[in-house]
Amino acid sequence: MFKVYRKEMEWGGRTLTLETGRVARQADGAVLATYGGTTVLCTVVGAKSPKPGQDFFPLTVNYQEKTFAAGKIPGGFFKREGRPSEKETLVSRLIDRPIRPLFPEGYLCDTQVIATVLSHDLENNPDVVAMIGCSAALTISGIPFLGPIAAARVGYKEGKFLLNPTPSDQFGSQLDLVVAGTQQGVLMVESEAQQLPESVMLDAVTFGHTSFQPVIDLIISLAESAAKEPRDLPPPAYDKKALQAKLKSLIGADIAAGYGETAKQARYSKLDAAEAKALASIPAEEFTAEQIAEGIELMKYDHVRDMILDTGKRIDGRDTKTVRPIVCEIGILPRAHGSALFTRGETQALVVTTLGTGQDEQIIDALEGEYRESFMLHYNFPPYSVGETGRMGSPGRREIGHGKLAWRAVHPLLPAKDKFPYTIRVVSEITESNGSSSMATVCGTSLSLMDAGVPMPAAVAGIAMGLIKEERGFAVLTDILGDEDHLGDMDFKVAGTAEGITALQMDIKITSITPEIMRIALDQAKAGRHHILGEMAKAIGVARDGVNQNAPRITTLKVPKDKIREVIGTGGKVIREICEVTGAKVDIEDDGTVKVAAVDQKAAEAAVNWIKSIVAEPEIGAVYTGKVVKVVDFGAFVNFLGAKDGLVHISEIKPMRIERVSDFLKVGDEVRVKVMGVDDRGKIKLSMKAVDQATGADLQQAG
Repeated sequence: MFKVYRKEMEWGGRTLTLETGRVARQADGAVLATYGGTTVLCTVVGAKSPKPGQDFFPLTVNYQEKTFAAGKIPGGFFKREGRPSEKETLVSRLIDRPIRPLFPEGYLCDTQVIATVLSHDLENNPDVVAMIGCSAALTISGIPFLGPIAAARVGYKEGKFLLNPTPSDQFGSQLDLVVAGTQQGVLMVESEAQQLPESVMLDAVTFGHTSFQPVIDLIISLAESAAKEPRDLPPPAYDKKALQAKLKSLIGADIAAGYGETAKQARYSKLDAAEAKALASIPAEEFTAEQIAEGIELMKYDHVRDMILDTGKRIDGRDTKTVRPIVCEIGILPRAHGSALFTRGETQALVVTTLGTGQDEQIIDALEGEYRESFMLHYNFPPYSVGETGRMGSPGRREIGHGKLAWRAVHPLLPAKDKFPYTIRVVSEITESNGSSSMATVCGTSLSLMDAGVPMPAAVAGIAMGLIKEERGFAVLTDILGDEDHLGDMDFKVAGTAEGITALQMDIKITSITPEIMRIALDQAKAGRHHILGEMAKAIGVARDGVNQNAPRITTLKVPKDKIREVIGTGGKVIREICEVTGAKVDIEDDGTVKVAAVDQKAAEAAVNWIKSIVAEPEIGAVYTGKVVKVVDFGAFVNFLGAKDGLVHISEIKPMRIERVSDFLKVGDEVRVKVMGVDDRGKIKLSMKAVDQATGADLQQAG
C-alpha cells in the first residue's frame, strides 16, 4: 500500500532520517524529518497555475508545534493549540528566508509550506530539523526550486565550534548561530553572541556551511529516488525587452532625475510622476498597468545598481562607507523609567524602558516546559512612519522578527537577575523609517536602558549592510536605505559593542555570496558600528548610577524556607495585608528569596520591617511592642513580631494582684512585653510587669 523512500545518515553524533511516501501523500511533497528523537512533518503544495493578473510570488511558510509532541496538554481554557506563539512565528521566518530566493523568476503560483512538530525529545531543537525537512519536501515536489538547502546550528565554547549542540552542550556557549545555504554558499544567518570578534563569527558561518554539505547530499539522494517530474515554467506573459525599450525612451531621463534627489519624499514624488507619465502614454491594449509598473521597478533596479557600481555614489549622495547623520537624545519622557529618541538619517526610533518586578515576568508555555522571561522587547511599525495609511492591529511577522533581532543584540549585555532583580520591558516605536529600523531599535534600546539605570557594562549599536553584485563587480554598502534594501542583493545586520558582535542576521536574495564578500561586509560594519557608538556616547556614555526615580526600588532579603508559609499566610492573607497596608509589591521565591518593590522608600522599608518581624525568632529577655488580640479570664494574648502570639498571664500584667484582666486591657491595645520563656507546649510566656519593673529600676538608678 505504501511506497516508502527512506534515507539516513549520522550527523553531529545523531541519526538524521528523511522519509517520504507514508504520510501526507496528497501533498506535492511530504517528508518526515527525524533527528535524534525529534520528528517534524514537512509538506509543500503549489497551485498548478497563478491567479489571473498576479504579479508577485505568494509563498506562505507555517511552522507549528503540537503540544502532544512533548507529551503535554495545552494550557488555557480551550485546551487546543491557538494563535501562533512567538517561537512559531520566528521559525516560520527562519524557514522562509533561505528558500524564498530559490524560486525562479516567473513562478507565481500560490505555494504553501507547512512544518508540524510531531515529536520533540527535548534535546534536538525542531527548527533546524524543520528547515531540512521543508527543503527536502520542496526538492521532491516537482515545484520549480533551485535548492536544495540545508541548515545547522553552531555553538562556540572553549575555543571550539559545536555542531547542533544540545541544551546541555549549549550551556556556557558564547554563540548560538543558525546558518542555512546551498552547496554554493550561504543564504541566511541568525545569531546571538557574547561579544565575539568578526573573525570568529565568519569562521562559525563557514563551519556551519561546511558541516551541512552531507545533508544536502542526503536530500539529493532522496530526490533521485522519489522526486516527481519537474513542472514547466509558464512562458512570459509579455515581451519584457520591448517594454523596457519603450520605457527607457519615454521616462529614462525622468527616472534618472528622480534618483538625483537625495531626500526620500522629493525622490518619491518625481518617481511617481514618471510612473504616471508612462501610464498615460502607453495604451492599455499594448501593456497593462501592472506590466508597466513591473517594468518601471526593473528600470529602478538597473539604474540604482549601475549608479553605485559605476560612480560609487548612492541614492542619497553618500559613498559606500558613510553612515547617515545621527542624533541621540535621552530622558525625553518625564514619567518613563528610561527613554531615548534615536535618529539616523530618515530612520527614527522612540524607545522606552519600563522596570517591573517578578510579578511582571512573562510566563511562556513551551514544548520544553514552562519558563519565565524577565526581558521583553516589543517593536512596533505604524504606517505613518513611512507616510502611509494602513491597518493597525496585533503585531505581524515583521514586528516579531525585528523585535527578536534587537532582543538578541542587547540580551548578552544585561546584568544577571541576582544583581539586578528587575523585569525589563522595552518598547520601540518606529516613528520614521527609511532603512534598518531594527538596528535603530538596537541603538535606541541601549540608550533607553542606560537612561533607566540598568547597569549595562557597555553600549550596543547596530548597523545594516547591503550588497550590489553583478558579473563586473560588487559593492558593499554601509547603513543601507529602504530602497537599497529593496533593490539590493543582501540585507546584512550586525550589532555589538566596541569589543565584539552580539547579534548577526543575514539574508541573501541571490543564490549565494562568497566568504570574501562576508569578510568585507563585517569589516565595514565594524567601522560603522564604532562610529555609531561614538555618537551614542555623546548622549550617555555609561548607565546612570541607580534606577530612575519613577522606577520601583527593589530590596532583596532572605528568609528561612520554613518561614515562607508564615510570610504568605493562609490563602495569602498575610502577604496581601503587607501589600495593601504598605503599598509595596512582595515576591517570594521557593528558596526563600524575598523581593520588596516600591517607588516610595518608606513603603519599602515598612514592608521589609514587617517581613523581618514575621520571621524573627523571639529572644528570651528581650522587650517587644505588641498588640492585644484576645482577652480571657486568665490573661491576654499579645501578637508581636508580626506573626508571634504569646500569653501575658493575669499575674504578669501589673506588679499587684488584679481581679479582672478587662479592667486593664482590651483588644487592640498596644503594649510592651518581655519574653520570659517558652512552656512545655512551645507557647511563649510574656510579662508586662517585668517591663514596668525594669523601667522603674532604670529611673531610680538615674535619679
